[in-house]
Amino acid sequence: MFFIIFAQMLLQTKVDIRKSSFEIMPTDRMLFVGSCFADNIGKRFMDNKFRAVVNPYGVMYNPASILHTVSRLIVENTEQGVPDIAVFTLGTNHVYRLKETGEIVDNCRKRPHNLFDEEELTIEECSEYLSKAVNILRERNADVKVIVTVSPIRYAKYGFHGSQLSKATLLLAADKMAKEGGVEYFPAYEIMNDELRDYRFYEQDMLHPSAQAVDYIYEQFKEVFFSEGAKQMEKEWQPIRQALGHRPFNAESEEYKAFLAKAQADEKTFMKRWKL
Repeated sequence: MFFIIFAQMLLQTKVDIRKSSFEIMPTDRMLFVGSCFADNIGKRFMDNKFRAVVNPYGVMYNPASILHTVSRLIVENTEQGVPDIAVFTLGTNHVYRLKETGEIVDNCRKRPHNLFDEEELTIEECSEYLSKAVNILRERNADVKVIVTVSPIRYAKYGFHGSQLSKATLLLAADKMAKEGGVEYFPAYEIMNDELRDYRFYEQDMLHPSAQAVDYIYEQFKEVFFSEGAKQMEKEWQPIRQALGHRPFNAESEEYKAFLAKAQADEKTFMKRWKL
């Protein structure tokens, strides 16, 4: 009887995520902009050979700075072109405005705090900055798909209540964007705080998700957005990636040189097959 009851117990509160209205294809150009959580997720796409650009001008924590990156990228990045998929990861609604010019800065660059005014963006302001970023992308690529998510990383410097208020503002802004249409919301924040509600899924600072947690969220992201082709491409890449990353006992041995040459040849074949 005990075992039957135990088997029926729910040991995790699962986040119900519906399948996206679009799919990420193997050759899609991708842009990740936002908090360091965007770095973590974006790096996994880069490691798996997707055509991803991740925070090209550094980490951008707030919606205004995300807009700055998109605006600058469109002007400067003629080589990569406009992305097919853009992922915006919102970290905070706090911004720093330089008193001298009145502009919102993306990085204080360790300048004295008294040179800046700290402000909190409203839901409407967050939504407006994000909408402008989306519109800039769509002016260049009408078919661009945009994913918005809220970083699960808490900000201790605001106090935990203040951090929750900041996240609440971002969540409401993201929800507003999703309801108005044209963007998809991915619940990274909810996955971390519900499915992974345990400190073993955090780094030692108890604020940042562990590598295991980020891997879990990445797998959830794949289930929601990946096409079958994208899943197959990633699957084919894994043994090649492992072979290229192998650390030999003797790098000068003929056996390892042959092993490495095969791995490099496999990589070229893979890149050609998937047109990367």
